Formats: sequence, structure tokens, C-alpha cells
Amino acid sequence: MFPCGHLPRVEPFCHARPDRHQSIGSEMMDFFHNINALIIEYLGPLGPVILLGTLGLIMIGVTVALMLAQPEDPIEKLKRQIQTPETNAPEQRLRQGERNEQLQRFASFLEPQDVAELSARQLMLRQAGYQSQDAVRFFHFAQFALGIAGLVLAFVYLNLLGHGEGFTTQKMMIYTIIPGAVGYYLPVYWVRRRVDARKDEITRGFPDSLDMMLVCVEAGQSLDQCIVRVSKELHASYPALAQEFDVVAYEMKAGKDKTTVLNDFGERCGVQDVSSFVTVLNQSQQFGTSIAEALRVYAEEMRDKRVMRAEEAANKLPTKMTLATMMLTVPPLLIILVGPSVHGITQLGNLGAGQ
Repeated sequence: MFPCGHLPRVEPFCHARPDRHQSIGSEMMDFFHNINALIIEYLGPLGPVILLGTLGLIMIGVTVALMLAQPEDPIEKLKRQIQTPETNAPEQRLRQGERNEQLQRFASFLEPQDVAELSARQLMLRQAGYQSQDAVRFFHFAQFALGIAGLVLAFVYLNLLGHGEGFTTQKMMIYTIIPGAVGYYLPVYWVRRRVDARKDEITRGFPDSLDMMLVCVEAGQSLDQCIVRVSKELHASYPALAQEFDVVAYEMKAGKDKTTVLNDFGERCGVQDVSSFVTVLNQSQQFGTSIAEALRVYAEEMRDKRVMRAEEAANKLPTKMTLATMMLTVPPLLIILVGPSVHGITQLGNLGAGQ
């Protein structure tokens, strides 16, 4: 078909592919460079780092949300319904703790592995009024969530909103870490405030509860009936103390040893008066003495203690008012007394200088 020596020259296909790949690679590099320049233009020099960090936090949040929202296995749900028929749905949900199943997979992360530390954390939360078995997990989850939220808010405020312009990297890190630390320790502060408030309420209401128990015992009721009656009467005035008496009544109804129940009651309250009262009741039951007589003696002692506390607070009041009196009364008094004289001396000085 072609004369000898006049065959058309065909370029090998392998020589054309590198040029095509190089052009595609250069186009992609130009594309990424343009995106990077656009990010830096809108977000500043740290724009790529900000964007990557934000995407990472979003991915972590979405992953945790999906893991927590994982649907329950229908077979397990049917088994639980068969084992515990839903005759009293709210109480059974409270006992089963459905939210506990969502955090069960994070138990190793949300609970201290040291037994002593775990027991101390549980005791602190129970003294704050959180009696649920999931309280420790929710407490640590709140610490983790609020700490991350503080970091994210500080990061967004300083970088995305442009309020951190001109700050050095060290200052940026400090101003970002501080809100995260505040968010992490906020649950600890809240729980300790609750513990102090409950202890104060229990201390104020305990003498009244002893008087009620004495009246109930002298009326012929047993100790268990007295505790139930007192818990009902105290719900309006001292709800924290009423809640503790409710727990004692429920544990006694469940058949738990009375000595153990009373010891747990004193430990949960964390008040010295309650611990001493528990010791008196245990000794009364152990040696067979009259509970009414023990309650009468201890109730009288608690009334004396309440009077002594009131007298102590009244005696502290003048000392506390001294500083406020000095700061708020003495300066205005000096201004009223010395002010006209200073003004008159100043006017005389001006007249003398004018002459």
C-alpha cells in the first residue's frame, strides 16, 4: 500500500501519556493553590489549620453522635420486655437506665479505673443528690463535652471571627486553653456547690426530723413507719433530707440490713450530726435499749446545738459588719465633716494668691 521507505512514522503511545498526566497534575496543583489562597485571604495565615481543625472537630462530634444514637437490637428489646413486662413503665425505665446502655460502650473512658477513685466520685455525686448508677458516667461525659465546647468556642472567637489578630501563637494557645479548662472544671464546681447546699439544708432540718420521729415513736409506730412518715412531712420544707429518708425507707422495704442502711444514710449525708444519730440508733438496736429514750436524748441535744449555732451566727455578725461599716460609713462621714473646711481653706488660698 505504501512505497518502500515511505511508511508513515507513528509516534509511540507511551510518549504522549506523560505529557497528559503532567498537565492534569499541574491543573490540580493550581486548583489547590487557588483554594489555599482563598482560605488564607478570608481566614488569615492560619486559615488552613483552622479549617482542618474545624473539620476534625465536626467529624469527631458526628461520630460520637452516631455511636450514641445506634438503634437498639430488637431481639434484646424483646428479651427485656419478656423478662420485665411493662406494667409500670416509668419506674422500669428508671431501673433499667436506657441511657446507660448508650454510654456503656464508653464505660472504660467515662469511669475511673481505680476503685478508690470511683468510690469517692460516686460518694460525692450521691451527696450532691445524684443517686443514679449512671451518675459517674454522665458527670465525666459533661466534663468532656463542656471542655471541648470551651475549646471550640474560644477557637472560633479568636480565629474565625478575627478577634485574635495581632496575638502571638503562645497567647492564642493560652486564650484557647483557658475556656476549655473552665468548661472541664465547671461540673466539679457545680457538684461541690450542690454538696455544700444539701449539707446545709440537712443540718438545718435534722433537728425538726428528730422531733417528728420522737412523736411517731411515742405514738406507737415502728422505726420504719417513722422514717416513712417523716419523709412525707419534710418534702415541702427540706426536700434534700426527705429524699435521703425516702432512700432509707425503700432500702428497708427491700430487705436490706438495717445497720447497713443506716450507715449508708450517714455516709450519703456527710453531716456529723447524722453520723452521730446513726451510731446512737445502731447501739440502741444492738444493746436492746429503748429507741424512744435514745431519740429523746439526742433530739434535746440537737435543739441545744441549733440554739448554739444561732448564738454563734449572732456573735459573728458584729465582726462581719465592722469592715462594711468602716468602708461605707467612715469615708462619707469624713467628707461631710472635713469637706467644708478643705473647701474654705482652698478659697482663702486663692484669695491670698490674687492679692
